[in-house]
Amino acid sequence: VTMLQDMQKKVTEEGKEEQALYDKFMCYCKTSGGALSASISDAGAKIESVSASIKSASEKKALTEAKLKEDQDSNAAAKDDVSKATALRE
Repeated sequence: VTMLQDMQKKVTEEGKEEQALYDKFMCYCKTSGGALSASISDAGAKIESVSASIKSASEKKALTEAKLKEDQDSNAAAKDDVSKATALRE
């Protein structure tokens, strides 16, 4: 009989410990869930911002490459004109 009473006491104590751990875990889940949701929404806003920045940078790059090509063509034409003018003077 005492053995059964000891077992019952032990099971009751383990149950209380398990309940305390469960309560602690549930508290963690409730408090960290809000922070996680905020983090997710912040990341979503950041994705939109970075996407817009990438699009803007891509457009600027395309314009810069077009300007570079135009300047290179102009430079080549100017060198050709200088060569022709030099040849005419000689």
